Amino acid sequence: MEGPVEESQCGGCRRIYGLLFNYKIKDVLTWHLLKTLAMGQGLSLLICGTAVSCLYLANTGVETPMLQSFLNYVLLLLIYTSSLSFRKGDENILQILKNKWWKYLLMGLTDVEANYAVVKAYQFTTLTSIQLLDCFLIPVLMVLAWLFLKTRYRPVHFVAVVVCLFGVGAMVGADLLAGRDQGSTSDVLLGDGLVLLSAVLYAVSNVCQEYTVKNLSRMEFLGMMGLFGTVISGVQLAVLETCAIQAIKWDLKIVMLFAVYTLCMFALYTFMPIVVKMTSATAVNLSLLTADLFSFFCGIFLFNYTFSSLYVISFVIITVGFVMFNAVPTYIPITESHTGNEDFDDPTTVAVEQSAETTLYHLLCPVEKDIERSETQKLASTP
Repeated sequence: MEGPVEESQCGGCRRIYGLLFNYKIKDVLTWHLLKTLAMGQGLSLLICGTAVSCLYLANTGVETPMLQSFLNYVLLLLIYTSSLSFRKGDENILQILKNKWWKYLLMGLTDVEANYAVVKAYQFTTLTSIQLLDCFLIPVLMVLAWLFLKTRYRPVHFVAVVVCLFGVGAMVGADLLAGRDQGSTSDVLLGDGLVLLSAVLYAVSNVCQEYTVKNLSRMEFLGMMGLFGTVISGVQLAVLETCAIQAIKWDLKIVMLFAVYTLCMFALYTFMPIVVKMTSATAVNLSLLTADLFSFFCGIFLFNYTFSSLYVISFVIITVGFVMFNAVPTYIPITESHTGNEDFDDPTTVAVEQSAETTLYHLLCPVEKDIERSETQKLASTP
């Protein structure tokens, strides 16, 4: 009875060997995957822009993270929340607030506090700790997506995450060798706790974002984030940073730095839902792991950082992990239909994803298919 199964497994091994050495690059590097990779790195560049502007502001003695977040939320409010006011029916802002105001209030609170916690952590712990502990976001996000979005991962996805984390390890090692272990050590335990808290809050916020943009609309998500983010960050700004704002010596340079930070954050919030819709929140956060590398490359020219080949190796490893994660799409049961949002119901994208899933599932999972086939034949032959 074991003969056919063993023969099937041997055949599967031969197929894996053949596919590993004879597959076509175009079967993996599809146009959809390349576009996703490029857009993900674009988001990393935007985060790099926020990091560089924050560093310049800190060098001038300005430390107002809540004011910077507030300006971003205000911009979202002016553009996206106001747009919801002109929509009719269930997409109108009044109808959305009537039915779901408390949900978006919690989402806005989660997002604001996640941003504040990670920035506050720099006052208590080191850059190395923040880089390492911030990766806690990935497994938490995968668990939440599994539980609430019903996302189902294949073994290749877990391998891809491990590969990306190895890349982060190489980046942290390069920072230590270059003497870039910046930050404070006044209360490391508190700082590390704030980083872990921000990772959990970011994971919750990203899962909510993925659900909203895939089942409702990007405009609704950004409009509500602008509304509630402005209110929450405004209250927190008045309580925590009034004195810090009064102490700022405003000049053209500081105004320009605030403008660069706000525009980069606004662009990040605007385009991130698009990439989340194309892939998933987990995939987007894997691509964002390269943001620190872009910040370092900018720092070579702006702050005289010491170059290390480990940074290039880290970038390559993280990119390989990202490609591996997106090469085989995750499976999400369709529990409810989209609302007909013209921004996202793209039949071309859906067809590409289905084609990629069919091709790459057979490419990367031949053993599972062989075992399934042998079990089906075994059951069919049983009287």
